[in-house]
Amino acid sequence: MRRRTVLSLSLVVSLLAAPAAFAQTALDEILAKKAITIAIPTDFPPYGFVGTDLKPQGLDIDMANLIGARLGARVELMPVTSANRIAYLQTRKAHLVISTLGKNAEREKVIDFTAAYSPFFQAVFAAKALNVKSFADLAGKTLAVTRGAIEDMEITRLAPPTADIRRFEDNNATVSAFVSGQVQTIATGASVAGNMMQRNPQLNAEYKLLIKDSPNFIGVAKGEDRLRARVSEIIATAKAAGELDRMAQKWLGRPAGDLPN
Repeated sequence: MRRRTVLSLSLVVSLLAAPAAFAQTALDEILAKKAITIAIPTDFPPYGFVGTDLKPQGLDIDMANLIGARLGARVELMPVTSANRIAYLQTRKAHLVISTLGKNAEREKVIDFTAAYSPFFQAVFAAKALNVKSFADLAGKTLAVTRGAIEDMEITRLAPPTADIRRFEDNNATVSAFVSGQVQTIATGASVAGNMMQRNPQLNAEYKLLIKDSPNFIGVAKGEDRLRARVSEIIATAKAAGELDRMAQKWLGRPAGDLPN
């Protein structure tokens, strides 16, 4: 009877411990298989898009490849959308999500986050030849912005009264105004500007002034603390080595800057 009781207690302890052990398998699996599945965007330049060679490229893809290299793992890229990227973590279809993911309280209830790896921002863009080094330099210049967007509210506050702010009803109209030469400058998000500059290299446009910054984080499934910590270490090392700055400069036209841990 006593032996049966001991065996029963051992079984209960094993069952209670099983979920905790199971929850910490992602890093071990990656290291054992030398492969990591990372969810990335392919419709959101300059963070992730399909190049002329039909292969994914962009800042998020470069970050995915950097992490794979540091872990000694082959990277398996999994295209996702904004709508399903978190579900891919919850169902363990992907080990990580690197897809312009912002951190907020609602998301923190269902997934965990590493340290930030790149900036996501709204800014003023213009031709390289145009002298715009401060908001004061917008005086007397025409500027396109999407009506009601965060850039509209912020640039109204930051630009001098003599700036000619022209408001358009959607991003496409705002971009068209800049591309066609109706305005000298444009205030928009990094993703919109990245797409615009990729499609219209003849504009010779560049990042000029920061309006608002909101960094991107890497998503990890709940409970995968060892994987989250390891990826955060990789990010910290890349940050100290200047790799994050170079990556952001390459794709966004500005360094990553001081990102939160």
